[in-house]
Amino acid sequence: MTEPLDPAWLAPTWFIDSDSDEVAEFAATARATAADDNDHTDVAVALFYAVRDGFRYDPYVRAEGPEDYRASSVACTAANWCTPKSVLLTAAARHCGIPARLGFADVRNHLSSEKLAAKMGTDLFIWHGYTEFLLDGTWRKASSAFNIEMCERFGVKALDFDGTTDSLMHPFDEAGARHMEYVNQRGSFNDLPLDEIQADFDRVYVDWNSDDVVDGADQDMAFQE
Repeated sequence: MTEPLDPAWLAPTWFIDSDSDEVAEFAATARATAADDNDHTDVAVALFYAVRDGFRYDPYVRAEGPEDYRASSVACTAANWCTPKSVLLTAAARHCGIPARLGFADVRNHLSSEKLAAKMGTDLFIWHGYTEFLLDGTWRKASSAFNIEMCERFGVKALDFDGTTDSLMHPFDEAGARHMEYVNQRGSFNDLPLDEIQADFDRVYVDWNSDDVVDGADQDMAFQE
């Protein structure tokens, strides 16, 4: 039985500002690369790759305030991490008329570098964000965090998305070493629960010094070198 359509899955919010000029421009450019720009599945796939590879993954990016999590702000960056990238992908989908929402899970990165683990105090990445698209009556999960260039450099399997199956973090890398382990599903959200996320970050990442930020070139330290 098809799930009733919730208007919230298509509506703009303050964070998922799918009605903004920045999101509209990004979505139009990405949509133009779709195999069929009138087919929701093809458009969702095009949007996924535009976000995955259009914004370099950088776990050290630190938001100054809530405005940095808005899709319109994310669209103007060159590098970002899973949650802002997912907010943009969700907003772009809604702009194109595709029902979409945010999904979150806690994942353990077995390939996390010693440097990043030391800053975080753990190899557990809480509130890992991804996008959920409603395509042909079924929710499909897609994690757009890791760009293709970084995956190729570190032998990590790049996540592909065809709109018919979920695209979530691989449990093993190309060499067979353990990579990502999903340890807790936090559920689906129609908007970004930023207050809850930040409260949990403050509780779990007590060793993170927000003033000690490295530049984007050091994003490679998310993995062992």
